[in-house]
Amino acid sequence: MAPLKILICGGGCAGPALAYWLAGSGHKVTICERQDALRATGAQIDLRAQGIQVAKRMGLLDTIRGKLVDEAGVAFINSEGKVLGTIFANKTGKGAQGPTSEYEIMRGDFVRILYDATKDHVKYIFGKTVEHFEQDEKQVMVQFSDGPSDSFDILVGADGQGSRIRKAMMPSNAPDPYWRLGIYMAYYFIPRTDDDSNIRRTYHAPGRRMIFRRSHNPTETQVYFILNDDSKNLQSMPKASTEQQKSFWTQRFGDAGWQTPRFIEGMKTTRNWYCQEVVQVRTDTWSHGRVVLLGDAAHCASPFSGMGTTGSLVGAYVLAGEINRDPDDLTQAFAKYDETLRPFVNEMQKINPAFLRLAMPETWWGIWILHLIAQFFCLLRLPQLKARFSKEETGGWKLPNYSNLKMYTRS
Repeated sequence: MAPLKILICGGGCAGPALAYWLAGSGHKVTICERQDALRATGAQIDLRAQGIQVAKRMGLLDTIRGKLVDEAGVAFINSEGKVLGTIFANKTGKGAQGPTSEYEIMRGDFVRILYDATKDHVKYIFGKTVEHFEQDEKQVMVQFSDGPSDSFDILVGADGQGSRIRKAMMPSNAPDPYWRLGIYMAYYFIPRTDDDSNIRRTYHAPGRRMIFRRSHNPTETQVYFILNDDSKNLQSMPKASTEQQKSFWTQRFGDAGWQTPRFIEGMKTTRNWYCQEVVQVRTDTWSHGRVVLLGDAAHCASPFSGMGTTGSLVGAYVLAGEINRDPDDLTQAFAKYDETLRPFVNEMQKINPAFLRLAMPETWWGIWILHLIAQFFCLLRLPQLKARFSKEETGGWKLPNYSNLKMYTRS
């Protein structure tokens, strides 16, 4: 097999995971990242189901274990902060993961792990991205944002849910790839206090509002403001300035109760601020010619699926396996990538917007009913029992075995 020259656009989770396998197979891999340095930031993510299996096959599971966040479970609370019920993480090593995974980790730590595992074999270029590309039967010609051009055998778009590679690859009349859930989220870090434990707090407020509070280290706590509102005029809000975003969330959550005053005060000075519309990316195709999509650029599942990072790892593994299987027929390789992975993606994207609306009630009466149900389930430990005796694999989808993929040893 002659080595391929491959450019991956995006240095988050999916791109380096793909680079790991391809570089280990002898391909010449370059990752370009638009940020000026490794973007080892972000909130808490997790591994589940088949994603844990891929991390194990990469030989990274022990390294990941050394960076895990100490989160024991999730508790539902009322406006006084009283715990109404708790779902503890399934840390038995058997069955499925619950709302809190056994493998909770900060995005920054996970990105660093992938970078450290690939930096000796992969060329990283920071501070620029793909400005334009053209392709023919033999190559992809890429023009970078700083001017120079180069040719590659494959261009991979691993540049997130707002992928510019996807937009350039798809025809102008392609359907909107975003499947909107009518949910918006802001999350940020504030100073930790003695009251912040290792169990995530989940609080509901009228008006379809929800707040998460979780701590990931001795000095910091994460705050999540979540709003269910399908008004179309909100779709532009995540693109507004940070000052405008904070003003919006302060106005919408100012009367939410519980520890909201503390959270809003912390919002003013936080150095870690993120605001997004919660969407899924759904497209009929993940490739065109020598250009292929990966991770959130291909199939963002949304934070409510809990499968984003797992989807990126599994997708990278499958794509690398199919490229190695048919390096001289990329059309066939990308078709098999789609055929193999799409059933898994369809399973992880199964989210019912109606259920999400029920989980974020409009009134105190609705919240009271939700809490009553949560108390009943937690009292009988039904979530833990379900996780313990469920299959680990999402949807029963079996992770393929690619004998053409192997771990490599860092030099």
